[in-house]
Amino acid sequence: MRDLVVPAGPGVPDGLTIPAAELVERFSRSPGPGGQSVNTADSRVELEYDVAASPVLDDAQRARLVGRLGSPVRVVASEHRSQHRNRVAARERLAERLRAALAPPPPARRPTRPTRGSQRRRLDEKKARGETKALRGRVRDE
Repeated sequence: MRDLVVPAGPGVPDGLTIPAAELVERFSRSPGPGGQSVNTADSRVELEYDVAASPVLDDAQRARLVGRLGSPVRVVASEHRSQHRNRVAARERLAERLRAALAPPPPARRPTRPTRGSQRRRLDEKKARGETKALRGRVRDE
């Protein structure tokens, strides 16, 4: 098994390399697609990474990951018939989850107020709509 490389992104400007020794892979029978000899091979892959015990992460990254994903982080892949393809899919999924969780939160929304002109246009439109509806009343003979 090779090291897991998390590509660079927000929160991980230089990327991240997790040693293979820190990843735990388990294999089991997959309930996924197959043919006549389905469910005989251990093609389902469960990949586990203990965030709290990892020396690769700094304290800020560890706190952010534990807060967002918990520890340990588990990823399961069983969509392919081949164990190798499921291993690749699980590793890609874990890398993507770690990269997304390490991204800083988006900036807080600055509340805005409607402009005076937009308020005036809205009230004028309401008044025009009311006048239109008032003309739909019954016609009275005088």
